[in-house]
Amino acid sequence: MTDTPALANDRFLRALRLQPVDRTPVWIMRQAGRYLPEYRASRARAGSFMNLCRNPEMACEVTLQPLARFPLDAAILFSDILTIPDAMGLGLDFIEGEGPRFQRPLRSAEQIRALSVPDPEDELGYVPAAVRLIRRELAGRVPLIGFAGSPWTLACYMIEGKGGTDFRRSKALLAEQPALMHELLETLAESIISYLAAQHRAGAQALMVFDSWGGILPPAHFREFSLRYLERIAQGLDLGEGDTRTPLIMFSKGANTHLPALADIGADALGLDWTISLAHARELTGDRVALQGNFDPTLLYANPEAIRNEVARVLADYGQGHGHVFNLGHGITPGVPPEHLGALVDAVHEFSPRYHG
Repeated sequence: MTDTPALANDRFLRALRLQPVDRTPVWIMRQAGRYLPEYRASRARAGSFMNLCRNPEMACEVTLQPLARFPLDAAILFSDILTIPDAMGLGLDFIEGEGPRFQRPLRSAEQIRALSVPDPEDELGYVPAAVRLIRRELAGRVPLIGFAGSPWTLACYMIEGKGGTDFRRSKALLAEQPALMHELLETLAESIISYLAAQHRAGAQALMVFDSWGGILPPAHFREFSLRYLERIAQGLDLGEGDTRTPLIMFSKGANTHLPALADIGADALGLDWTISLAHARELTGDRVALQGNFDPTLLYANPEAIRNEVARVLADYGQGHGHVFNLGHGITPGVPPEHLGALVDAVHEFSPRYHG
C-alpha cells in the first residue's frame, strides 16, 4: 500500500485496541446495502450483485455511499463472504428473493479433495484492487475494514449449495466423515488467511471474520469444527503488535456460550448478536478483548424515538469504559428507512460520551 494520509478519525481502531476514546465508535454491518436507494441504483447499473463485487470502481462507489449520509467511524469493503468458494469454481449466483446459490455444490470426497487455495491476487484480485482504491478515495477520513467468512460458514454454503437450510448435509458430513470435513475446513482456513493477508497488504486497517453459522453447532462440534479454525486464522495472520497492529474481529453469531474461549484465540475483538447482554459478555470475557454490537437490527423498524431509547439502553448495558464498538447484532435489513439509521448514529454520538469521561 502506498503512503496515504494519517487518519482523521481513529476512534474505531482505538476502541478495538482497548484505548481511550471520547465517544463510542459506530459502524453498521451491511451499511452499504439495499436499504439505501443510491445502492439500489448502483446495483441496477452493475446488472448483478457479483458484477458489483467484481468491479473495483463500483465496489468503491457503494462502500463510500453510507459515509456520505452518516457520520460513521469506519468503512467496510463492499464484497461478499462467498467470493472464496466462487473462486474455487463452485459457480456462484445470487437469485433475487432467494439469495446465494452454487451451481456445483460439494457432493463428494473427490470434489472436496480437488479444491485448491485461490490466489488472492489472481482469481480474487478484484478484492485487493477495490481495497486499494477505497483507501485512496477515503483519504484518511475513517479506517477501512476488510473481511471474510469463517471456514465453517463457507463449508456450510458450499455443501448445502445455498443458505437458510437446516444444514442436514453439512452436519451429516461432520458426523459421518469428520476427517473429510477437516480437510475441507483446513483448505478453507488456508484460503481465508491468504485472502485476508492480501486485503491487509492492500491497505485494510482492520479485519473481520463472519462465522454466521457457528451457533448452529452443539458445543463439542463448535469447538472442533468452528472454534479450532477461527483460532487457526487468528494465529496464522501476521497483523503486527502494539499500536501498529491491525485489529482482528471475530463474530460467531449465536455462539454466546463460547465467548470465554473465543476471547482466548488471539482476536482483538468479538462481535455479539442481540441475544446476550453486553454486561454479561464483558463479564465472560474479562475485558480481554473489545466487544462489538449488539443492537437488534429489527428494532430499526421502530420509530426514531424508540430507536434512541434502545441506543441508550445498549450503551448503559456496556457501561463505563472503553473497548465497545456500537453496531448491530447482525446486518441491517433492506426495508429499514435510512433516516432510522441516522437516528441511531446521532443517538450514539449524543449519549456515549458520558461513558468515556
